Amino acid sequence: MNETMKFEAAKETPVEPREILFSVFDSLEEKGYNPINQIIGYILSGDPTYITSHNNARSLIRKIERDELLEEILRAYLKSTKD
Repeated sequence: MNETMKFEAAKETPVEPREILFSVFDSLEEKGYNPINQIIGYILSGDPTYITSHNNARSLIRKIERDELLEEILRAYLKSTKD
């Protein structure tokens, strides 16, 4: 009992912004909201109440910064219009 115990917390696997956006989109749609309007409201204001707590969507979207969300959206848009 004189030895120091070592504790290692389990590391969370990083979630991609793309995956989070699709998951949040689906959750908003399931609850009857317009997902585009709600996500835009969240990005512009930073207010998480624009996102439903259904399927843990609110917690999920808060795992990434809003600028990362914008970057992901812009990257996907530009890629889709360039092809």
